[in-house]
Amino acid sequence: MTATRIAMLAGTYGLVMILGALGFQYLGGIIPCEMCHWQRWAVIGAGVVGLCGWASIAYGGLSARNAPLFAALALLLIACSGAIGAWQAGVEWHLIPGPQSCTGTRFVFTGMENLNNEHVVRCDVPQWTLFGISLAGYNAICSLGAALLGAALLLRKKP
Repeated sequence: MTATRIAMLAGTYGLVMILGALGFQYLGGIIPCEMCHWQRWAVIGAGVVGLCGWASIAYGGLSARNAPLFAALALLLIACSGAIGAWQAGVEWHLIPGPQSCTGTRFVFTGMENLNNEHVVRCDVPQWTLFGISLAGYNAICSLGAALLGAALLLRKKP
Protein backbone atom coordinates (compact mmCIF):
# COMPACT_ATOMS: atom_id res chain seq x y z
CA MET A 1 0.00 0.00 0.00
CA THR A 2 1.37 3.41 -0.93
CA ALA A 3 1.99 6.21 1.53
CA THR A 4 -0.46 8.36 -0.44
CA ARG A 5 -3.22 5.81 0.14
CA ILE A 6 -2.31 5.50 3.83
CA ALA A 7 -2.57 9.30 4.17
CA MET A 8 -5.99 9.18 2.49
CA LEU A 9 -7.18 6.35 4.75
CA ALA A 10 -5.89 8.09 7.89
CA GLY A 11 -7.65 11.29 6.85
CA THR A 12 -10.85 9.38 6.16
CA TYR A 13 -10.57 7.72 9.57
CA GLY A 14 -10.31 11.17 11.19
CA LEU A 15 -13.34 12.39 9.25
CA VAL A 16 -15.40 9.33 10.19
CA MET A 17 -14.42 9.63 13.86
CA ILE A 18 -15.42 13.30 14.11
CA LEU A 19 -18.69 12.63 12.31
CA GLY A 20 -19.36 9.79 14.75
CA ALA A 21 -18.60 12.03 17.72
CA LEU A 22 -20.90 14.73 16.38
CA GLY A 23 -23.58 12.11 15.78
CA PHE A 24 -23.37 10.95 19.39
CA GLN A 25 -23.57 14.59 20.49
CA TYR A 26 -26.37 15.92 18.29
CA LEU A 27 -28.39 12.77 17.65
CA GLY A 28 -27.66 10.90 20.88
CA GLY A 29 -27.63 13.85 23.27
CA ILE A 30 -24.23 12.98 24.76
CA ILE A 31 -22.55 16.25 25.72
CA PRO A 32 -18.73 16.16 25.35
CA CYS A 33 -16.47 16.96 28.26
CA GLU A 34 -13.19 18.86 28.06
CA MET A 35 -11.13 15.72 27.39
CA CYS A 36 -13.59 14.70 24.65
CA HIS A 37 -12.88 17.99 22.91
CA TRP A 38 -9.14 17.29 23.08
CA GLN A 39 -9.71 13.94 21.36
CA ARG A 40 -11.84 15.66 18.72
CA TRP A 41 -9.18 18.24 17.89
CA ALA A 42 -6.68 15.46 17.23
CA VAL A 43 -8.95 13.54 14.84
CA ILE A 44 -9.95 16.76 13.08
CA GLY A 45 -6.24 17.43 12.56
CA ALA A 46 -5.74 13.90 11.24
CA GLY A 47 -8.61 14.36 8.82
CA VAL A 48 -7.30 17.67 7.53
CA VAL A 49 -3.67 16.56 7.25
CA GLY A 50 -4.45 13.18 5.71
CA LEU A 51 -7.07 14.28 3.20
CA CYS A 52 -5.38 17.55 2.22
CA GLY A 53 -2.05 15.75 1.83
CA TRP A 54 -3.66 13.02 -0.27
CA ALA A 55 -5.54 15.53 -2.45
CA SER A 56 -2.43 17.68 -2.93
CA ILE A 57 -0.44 14.68 -4.08
CA ALA A 58 -3.20 12.99 -6.09
CA TYR A 59 -4.06 16.13 -8.03
CA GLY A 60 -0.50 17.24 -8.76
CA GLY A 61 0.07 19.98 -6.19
CA LEU A 62 2.83 18.13 -4.35
CA SER A 63 5.29 15.39 -5.16
CA ALA A 64 4.54 11.83 -4.02
CA ARG A 65 7.80 12.04 -2.01
CA ASN A 66 5.80 14.06 0.56
CA ALA A 67 3.22 11.31 1.09
CA PRO A 68 5.06 9.53 3.96
CA LEU A 69 5.21 12.82 5.87
CA PHE A 70 1.47 13.43 5.54
CA ALA A 71 0.66 9.82 6.37
CA ALA A 72 2.93 9.79 9.42
CA LEU A 73 1.57 13.09 10.73
CA ALA A 74 -2.04 11.95 10.30
CA LEU A 75 -1.25 8.66 12.05
CA LEU A 76 0.49 10.52 14.87
CA LEU A 77 -2.61 12.70 15.37
CA ILE A 78 -4.82 9.58 15.43
CA ALA A 79 -2.50 8.05 18.04
CA CYS A 80 -2.72 11.28 20.10
CA SER A 81 -6.51 11.05 20.07
CA GLY A 82 -6.27 7.42 21.18
CA ALA A 83 -3.81 8.26 23.94
CA ILE A 84 -6.11 10.98 25.28
CA GLY A 85 -8.98 8.49 25.08
CA ALA A 86 -6.95 5.97 27.09
CA TRP A 87 -6.18 8.66 29.66
CA GLN A 88 -9.86 9.57 29.92
CA ALA A 89 -10.85 5.90 30.26
CA GLY A 90 -8.36 5.61 33.12
CA VAL A 91 -9.87 8.72 34.69
CA GLU A 92 -13.38 7.29 34.31
CA TRP A 93 -12.30 4.06 36.03
CA HIS A 94 -10.64 6.20 38.76
CA LEU A 95 -7.23 4.64 38.09
CA ILE A 96 -5.44 7.90 37.31
CA PRO A 97 -6.17 11.56 38.02
CA GLY A 98 -7.74 13.77 35.40
CA PRO A 99 -7.69 17.49 34.78
CA GLN A 100 -8.92 19.50 37.71
CA SER A 101 -11.28 21.50 35.51
CA CYS A 102 -13.59 18.53 34.89
CA THR A 103 -12.97 15.91 37.57
CA GLY A 104 -13.46 15.54 41.29
CA THR A 105 -15.62 17.73 43.45
CA ARG A 106 -16.52 21.26 42.50
CA PHE A 107 -17.48 24.04 44.84
CA VAL A 108 -20.78 25.46 43.60
CA PHE A 109 -21.73 28.86 44.97
CA THR A 110 -25.52 29.26 44.91
CA GLY A 111 -25.86 32.60 46.64
CA MET A 112 -26.36 34.68 43.49
CA GLU A 113 -28.87 33.96 40.76
CA ASN A 114 -27.47 32.69 37.44
CA LEU A 115 -23.89 32.66 38.72
CA ASN A 116 -23.38 28.99 37.90
CA ASN A 117 -25.54 28.56 34.83
CA GLU A 118 -22.72 27.03 32.79
CA HIS A 119 -22.94 23.27 33.16
CA VAL A 120 -19.60 21.49 33.45
CA VAL A 121 -19.61 17.97 32.03
CA ARG A 122 -17.44 15.77 34.20
CA CYS A 123 -14.60 13.84 32.59
CA ASP A 124 -14.58 11.15 35.27
CA VAL A 125 -18.20 10.07 34.80
CA PRO A 126 -18.96 8.28 31.51
CA GLN A 127 -22.26 9.28 29.96
CA TRP A 128 -22.52 6.11 27.86
CA THR A 129 -20.99 2.65 28.08
CA LEU A 130 -21.23 -0.62 26.20
CA PHE A 131 -19.85 -3.74 27.91
CA GLY A 132 -18.33 -1.45 30.57
CA ILE A 133 -16.32 0.56 28.04
CA SER A 134 -17.07 4.24 27.44
CA LEU A 135 -16.78 6.20 24.22
CA ALA A 136 -13.32 7.34 25.34
CA GLY A 137 -12.31 3.70 25.82
CA TYR A 138 -13.58 2.75 22.37
CA ASN A 139 -11.75 5.72 20.89
CA ALA A 140 -8.56 4.52 22.58
CA ILE A 141 -8.97 0.99 21.22
CA CYS A 142 -9.92 2.04 17.69
CA SER A 143 -7.51 4.97 17.31
CA LEU A 144 -4.46 3.28 18.77
CA GLY A 145 -5.21 0.18 16.71
CA ALA A 146 -5.65 2.22 13.53
CA ALA A 147 -2.45 4.16 14.20
CA LEU A 148 -0.47 0.95 14.79
CA LEU A 149 -1.89 -0.68 11.67
CA GLY A 150 -1.18 2.42 9.58
CA ALA A 151 2.36 2.66 10.95
CA ALA A 152 2.98 -1.01 10.19
CA LEU A 153 1.76 -0.52 6.63
CA LEU A 154 3.79 2.65 6.23
CA LEU A 155 7.01 1.01 7.49
CA ARG A 156 6.51 -2.26 5.63
CA LYS A 157 9.27 -3.08 3.18
CA LYS A 158 8.13 -3.11 -0.42
CA PRO A 159 9.19 -6.23 -2.42
